Amino acid sequence: QVQVVQSGGGLVQSGGSLRLSCAASGRTVRSYVIGWFRQAPGKEREFVSAITWSGDINDSTDSVKGRFTVSSDYAKNMVYLQMNNLKPEDTDVYYCAAGIKTLRFKLPRMYDVWGQGSQVTVSS
Repeated sequence: QVQVVQSGGGLVQSGGSLRLSCAASGRTVRSYVIGWFRQAPGKEREFVSAITWSGDINDSTDSVKGRFTVSSDYAKNMVYLQMNNLKPEDTDVYYCAAGIKTLRFKLPRMYDVWGQGSQVTVSS
């Protein structure tokens, strides 16, 4: 069974940087896509970025392109979300998730394993 454990997050000033980490484990993890989502109170979970171990999927939503970078360390089964030039509107709870690789990787319902969430707060 695939599991993910995330770490990172915190409080940073506008323009600052943070890195989120996601440790993925399980016998079949190589066939999964790892996604990052974020959610504000009362709002739907929003796609941020996703990556596969083979690299055939590496994508981010337009609002973070050029600022956020998703990457993976194949040997360590780790996925990272490097967030630079953070803005107050990036303030959310961020989730790492794993799902069977699919072209619909931007949809939260395609993921069946979720991390515990990490608060990211960007002050102006």
